[in-house]
Amino acid sequence: MTARRGLGLRFGLVLACAAALGAGAAPVTVRDDAGQVLTLPTPARRAITLAPHLAELVFAAGAGDRLVGVMRYSEFPPEAARLPVIGDAFAINLEAMATLKPDLLLAWRSGLNPRQQQRLQTLGLPVYTNEINTVEGIADTLRRLGRLFGTEATAEAAAASTEARWHALRAVFAHRAPVRVFYQLWHEPLMTVNRGHLIDQAIAACGGINVFGGQPGLTPTVSWEAAVAADPQVVVTGAEANEPAHLEGWQRFGRVSAVQGGRVVTLQGHRLARMSPAFIDGAMALCEAIDRARR
Repeated sequence: MTARRGLGLRFGLVLACAAALGAGAAPVTVRDDAGQVLTLPTPARRAITLAPHLAELVFAAGAGDRLVGVMRYSEFPPEAARLPVIGDAFAINLEAMATLKPDLLLAWRSGLNPRQQQRLQTLGLPVYTNEINTVEGIADTLRRLGRLFGTEATAEAAAASTEARWHALRAVFAHRAPVRVFYQLWHEPLMTVNRGHLIDQAIAACGGINVFGGQPGLTPTVSWEAAVAADPQVVVTGAEANEPAHLEGWQRFGRVSAVQGGRVVTLQGHRLARMSPAFIDGAMALCEAIDRARR
């Protein structure tokens, strides 16, 4: 018996035992973002999230106590940081995963390479595949997680709050005077986001204009010459308090409006970068930074 087949049988046995324990409960059916219909015999009891934002979403949906494993950098909320880590975007420890006896895996399609995704499909476990590109997608994912875990009331409250806060933010800022914005995703090479990215939606909601929104590719690489020629009025990046922001390169270009006005800004990194309700907090901080440029 191959090691992979052995793992698959072990996971299948775990799933069968979990179904037996929950006999009598109604099955749960959800369609994921890959279009697959996922049916669980009972709401999930022991889930593993394969992306940091998914751990945040599970807690927000009221099912944090059902999580038994997470990926590296799952630090929000703090409770997630205390859970066993089973890998990162580059490698997943399937043996460590097996010891946690999960009955559901939550995977981020863009966050796992095709080989990792194929390995997950061989394990004999239900895999919910997630891909969020809009704020509406955050709310929709919360509702689907509520069904998967049987925490519909909490999940619905979190989803409705996310939608309401987003609509309120847009109502305040979206129609104000436009401001040219460059979002620095990475510094070397210089990378930004286009209109397909969730961060671009925050820029637009704040009444900003993403100076490279029309570029092909979700996270285009641009030259410094092009970035300077775009003359952003605000330059923004995200970083945590213990991380370098890598914005010093902009100080070489004193003629850029953002540098002249002292509007080269660092925001709390995980909020805008994660597809969770915290994204609205990051968007509000971004709107305030853009609004300062108007004044």
